[in-house]
Amino acid sequence: MFHFRLEVSNVLGSFRETALRTHGRSVFKTLLREIAMKIRRYTILAAALVMAFSGLVAAPVFAGEVTLSGASCFPIGSPPGRPFEALVKEINKRGKGVVQIDLKGGAPAIGSPFTLTQKMAKGAYDIVGCTEAYFGNVLPEAPVLRFSDYTYAELRKNGGLAYMQKLLEAKGIHFIARHHDHGPFHLWLSKPISKPDLTGLHLRVAPVYTAFFKSLGATVQTSNIQQVYTYMENGTVQGYGWPASGWVPAWVKVTKYRVEPGFYHATLHTLANKRSWNRLSQAQRDLLMEVGLEFEANSETTGATFQAYLKKTKAWMASEGMETITFKGADRAKWLSAASTAGWAEVIERSPEHGPALKKLFTK
Repeated sequence: MFHFRLEVSNVLGSFRETALRTHGRSVFKTLLREIAMKIRRYTILAAALVMAFSGLVAAPVFAGEVTLSGASCFPIGSPPGRPFEALVKEINKRGKGVVQIDLKGGAPAIGSPFTLTQKMAKGAYDIVGCTEAYFGNVLPEAPVLRFSDYTYAELRKNGGLAYMQKLLEAKGIHFIARHHDHGPFHLWLSKPISKPDLTGLHLRVAPVYTAFFKSLGATVQTSNIQQVYTYMENGTVQGYGWPASGWVPAWVKVTKYRVEPGFYHATLHTLANKRSWNRLSQAQRDLLMEVGLEFEANSETTGATFQAYLKKTKAWMASEGMETITFKGADRAKWLSAASTAGWAEVIERSPEHGPALKKLFTK
């Protein structure tokens, strides 16, 4: 830049001397005014071209129909994987000519479910369907999505989801919707317990309830969904956590007891890569949000349809010989209090800045 300015100064100096000798001072001043006017016109034109070019760059890349690459945190066709597959099917049905999703597969066939959202945030996929239990390694505050005392419609009104959206955006992720809620989690066992004390039990866990089970004395280990049956069958673990909805029917052969009451919410979420989302047209975003919000509203567990399904599922389990261990009175209170206390303590420890604020928004 310094050498450029020096060169311009030299050229102008030579021009001034030549003009003064040839035309005189008055003509020289006239020439300068004309040059200045031309410089201003070219400057304005150049600025306009830059702005126009910038507008073209910022415009959505996906102006016509776009196909997004998608992935699921669960095996394709498995009970917990089906809700996202249904969402994808509905988007593809209603989004012809606008937006489509090419579902590449599900974990663990395409990799660990615990790294899928990380890969999506980095651009490996455009959109994923995943439980927050599998993206807590991306966002420490993710567990609050399962602790909510409010419906998701209420969380959208009170600012709870807006707060989470801001945190996710900082990680390169855009939150679309909770596309399903499998209801409360339960502890499932191969041998009975008589009180909320898990001492001596070795349990298969996901991050969802690790802190809770450990707070009551259990030892734990993780596994993918396909290993649960084997670990229960060979005695590697004596129990596991899972919601009653989305439960794998074959597990009834190795599971003898279900502990009541349930705890938390087994929520599944549709997330998009932030850069991919920003490149979509408004019509494409609207279609994804429209379908996502419909699934979100229809998956509230307080509805009669879900409750009827849950009742039918538990009746089938009983017919297969599974027994129910129901905590009552003080034991029930201790069980639920331990779940809430351990869960929120973990979030606040990991996120002392945002954890307390989120607790105010997500709990009554």
